[in-house]
Amino acid sequence: MNVVLVAIAASLAYMLAATTMNPRASYEGRQPPVPVEVIDRTLDNYNLNDKTPVLERYVRWASGVVTGDFGSKWNGGSVGEEMGRRIGVSLRLLFIGTIVGFALGVALGAYSAVRQYKLSDRVIGVGSFVVMAIPVFVMATMLAIATYNLNRGLGFTLIEYTGEYNPNVTGFWPLLFNRLNHLILPTISLSLGAIAFYSRIQRNMMLDVLGQDFVRTAMAKGLRRRTALFRHALRTALIPSATYFAFAFGTMFVGATFTEKIFAWHGMGAWLVDSIQQNDVNSVAAVALFTAACILIAAFISDLLVAALDPRVRVS
Repeated sequence: MNVVLVAIAASLAYMLAATTMNPRASYEGRQPPVPVEVIDRTLDNYNLNDKTPVLERYVRWASGVVTGDFGSKWNGGSVGEEMGRRIGVSLRLLFIGTIVGFALGVALGAYSAVRQYKLSDRVIGVGSFVVMAIPVFVMATMLAIATYNLNRGLGFTLIEYTGEYNPNVTGFWPLLFNRLNHLILPTISLSLGAIAFYSRIQRNMMLDVLGQDFVRTAMAKGLRRRTALFRHALRTALIPSATYFAFAFGTMFVGATFTEKIFAWHGMGAWLVDSIQQNDVNSVAAVALFTAACILIAAFISDLLVAALDPRVRVS
């Protein structure tokens, strides 16, 4: 079933891109002018010719995808090879951002619920709403500008604010620390919104659970308040957040698109923007397929989390 859903999502993305984009524009208007016959032959080779019926182009594209061939880019490069270079970049950023956003958001939400109406609860609440009101690209730009000014004020580069790594750095450990340094700002930019959103969800769910009889019963039987909160209240209140995990991944990928462009990370999100600008139909469809697969994997992980937290799901 999941394979069918991925296929439907990728097919719809291909049809939308193939019917709205104009790869021919990338060849027209050049000096000296390129003959129409040459343009048609080139577009035929890349399966991008708008003069060919869209269903015929789709069948050719889908047949290639089944065998692992994602077609050609508008300039003749391999979509599969390009995707292979970029997937690792995006997954590294998305994985870390998702884990950090989920973990810190849940922790802040639970703490805020326990400290209801205290100063810390109000600070977390106001801070969360402020962060959620700021678009991702604005947040990323502010972080980049602030870091640039910080580095200039210090007289040396404390935190890197552009690129994935410094190619001049050699050696395993120096290169590892350099990559981690480059991860700091994109991860913060990507995870702040998730932290704010999860904290609000977790706070509300935690408040609902704290008033339940089973929590009071656990403490009445002699369990320490902290043990009862973590073992019973938090575990039950985590279920809605775990359910939302899969749906949040799509939002996270949208944020990653802006983050990758601003911080010069050459991942799938940045590739999507470039492909749309270049009328690159096959590349857009490849990114859509990747996104659909990631969301379904996130949904599977969400189901596993819910099953681990709720024994009733495992029994059923």
